[in-house]
Amino acid sequence: MRHLAGGVCVITTGRGDDRTGLTVTSLSSLSAEPPAVMFGLNLASSVFPVLRRHRSFGVNFLSAAQKEIADRFAGRGGAKGPARYVEARWSEGRSGVPLLEGALAALDCELEELIERHSHAIVIGRVREIRLGPNDAALLYWRGDYERLGWMAEEARIALGLRSV
Repeated sequence: MRHLAGGVCVITTGRGDDRTGLTVTSLSSLSAEPPAVMFGLNLASSVFPVLRRHRSFGVNFLSAAQKEIADRFAGRGGAKGPARYVEARWSEGRSGVPLLEGALAALDCELEELIERHSHAIVIGRVREIRLGPNDAALLYWRGDYERLGWMAEEARIALGLRSV
């Protein structure tokens, strides 16, 4: 599966001191009507009971400039729970989930169903709110490392010979 490139998202759930989250590359659109997404979550993850308790989650599509956030939510450096939220700006979505300011896009989702299979659960969420962010390069995960796809906004302006106003 390391040969399949995937967009990098941070899933957020909980509130206050009961906040946590994780980095995923398994997010997929489930349906357009109603808007729904799905991803895989390890049943042994510390996120699983928090998600089950709060029944809502945020999906934050990361830009190439947000690699450190992906690392922190992946557990690199040892940060857990609310400590994963430091050094980034967050706001609350409609359901109260943390949504990342500056993400390429952020979705506020209501937990619709958890389907437990083997070591993981398929998490299905109904999208209740969509926030669009900057038109920057996307962060990808491929062959065990982060890559980027596209240009950051400033690079595009320079390449196209445009000036900032």
